[in-house]
Amino acid sequence: MNIPFDQQKLDRLMDQQNIDLILATSRHNVRYLLGGYEFFFFANGDAIGLGNYLPVVGYRKDQLEQAFYIGASNEFWQQYVTPVWMTNVSHVSWSSQDTVHEVVNYIRRFGLDRATIAIESAFLPADAWQIMNRELPSVKWLDATLLLEELRAVKSEQELAYIQAASEVIVQSFLHTFQQGRKEMTEFDLVEHVRRYQTNQGLKFDYCLITTGNRLERAPSGRYWRKGEMISLDSAGYKNGYLGDMARMGVYGEPSAQMKELLDEVETVQQAARTPISAGKIGSEIYQAAEDAMRKCPSFNQMQFVAHGMGLIPHEAPRLTSSGPIPYPGTHRDRPLEAGMVLSLETHIHSEIGFVKLEDTIVVTDKGWEAYADFGRGWNQVE
Repeated sequence: MNIPFDQQKLDRLMDQQNIDLILATSRHNVRYLLGGYEFFFFANGDAIGLGNYLPVVGYRKDQLEQAFYIGASNEFWQQYVTPVWMTNVSHVSWSSQDTVHEVVNYIRRFGLDRATIAIESAFLPADAWQIMNRELPSVKWLDATLLLEELRAVKSEQELAYIQAASEVIVQSFLHTFQQGRKEMTEFDLVEHVRRYQTNQGLKFDYCLITTGNRLERAPSGRYWRKGEMISLDSAGYKNGYLGDMARMGVYGEPSAQMKELLDEVETVQQAARTPISAGKIGSEIYQAAEDAMRKCPSFNQMQFVAHGMGLIPHEAPRLTSSGPIPYPGTHRDRPLEAGMVLSLETHIHSEIGFVKLEDTIVVTDKGWEAYADFGRGWNQVE
């Protein structure tokens, strides 16, 4: 039996909270616990009929033979081709209610109807929760979100390879798109070019934020990118479920002196934030280094820096701040970084001449850090 995650780490995390069983219901955690498996039929959406597709992985501490997977009624098609690792597999569901009734059956079969069970509260539909809570009144329910985030925090070599590949394609899509600017393209056109390039290179496109000229709203519009103006592209895409998330700058013509100064300030902060990154260093040192660098910049009052973890989802562990733009506790702020953690570093300036940003992907190593797709960082010029 080939287990695709660190079983000892998961058992240890469950022991810390006296958890007997974990039920994973988020698409990303189900995929992670199944080693990358995803049912193709519901790859782009989960609504069907009057309900929704709700796959579940159940894992009982120290007892792999009782792990189970519940999928859709037609999922045996894919299971025949790419079976999951556990032996308890049920293809019974066309709705979240169908799924959770089968979950209750497994829990009773394994004598866990008085156990401590952790669920992903934010990823469990209300109708499913009502059934479980009614049918299992003696269960002690806990939340599994942070535990599963901790399990995924350190990436394997294969996971890192996917993130690196996604990062490289995204930056390449920017460089290719910048050169299309001379064709009198709108922001809608430019974003569509980014999407097509990434898709043709094997990524699952997620989004592309864009600004041109002095426009600061980052949604694409019908505005044309004109000669003499800057452009900011910030995009995310997935390689085998793993996220790349990068941002680069371009300019149609020669960058002005002010443009150069602004990007130099952003680059200074980005490089300063890398300095303390290494296994064993405390996460908060990254923010301190960036803050110290920003305070020396003329545009300090217009700048923002964010460092966040990434992998299967944006802003996953390690979580280094509780005061960033997306609210969550800074669980890892005062903890040592670990080799294999992946960080996104991003610095931007809102200026009167436009939006200037770099976003980089950094992997923590035993001796420091490694930057993925670390090219195209200056003003990418279109003549």
